[in-house]
Amino acid sequence: QVQLVESGGGLVQAGGSLRLSCAASGRAFSSYVMGWFRQTPGKEREFVARVTWSGGNTYYAESVKGRFTISRDSAKNTVYLQMNSLKPEDTAVYYCAVRITTMSEYKYWGQGTQVTVSS
Repeated sequence: QVQLVESGGGLVQAGGSLRLSCAASGRAFSSYVMGWFRQTPGKEREFVARVTWSGGNTYYAESVKGRFTISRDSAKNTVYLQMNSLKPEDTAVYYCAVRITTMSEYKYWGQGTQVTVSS
C-alpha cells in the first residue's frame, strides 16, 4: 500500500551538488521514519541519513555529515536529500525507504536513482 519513487539523480563533477527527491503515496502511519541508503555495485548497502516524519529529527552517517541534508515536506509527502561538496566516493544508487518508528527494519523501498560523481 506504500509506494516510493526517487528522482533527481545524475552526473555531476566533484564539488558539485544534487538534490534527490522521494515521493511517497499510499497508507500513512501515525509515527514513522524515512531514510536514504546507497549502494555501489558489488558492495554492501549503507545507511546515509534518516528523518522522523513527525518531529523532523535527523541523523547522518559520519561520511556525509556536514555535506548532506535530509528534510521532508509533509504536505507533499516527500523527503529530500540535498547533497553538496560531492566526492567521487559518493557515486552509488540511492534508495529511499520507510519504517514504523518502533521497528528496526525498513519495510518499504523505492527503485533507486543513480548518482555519479566524476573527477
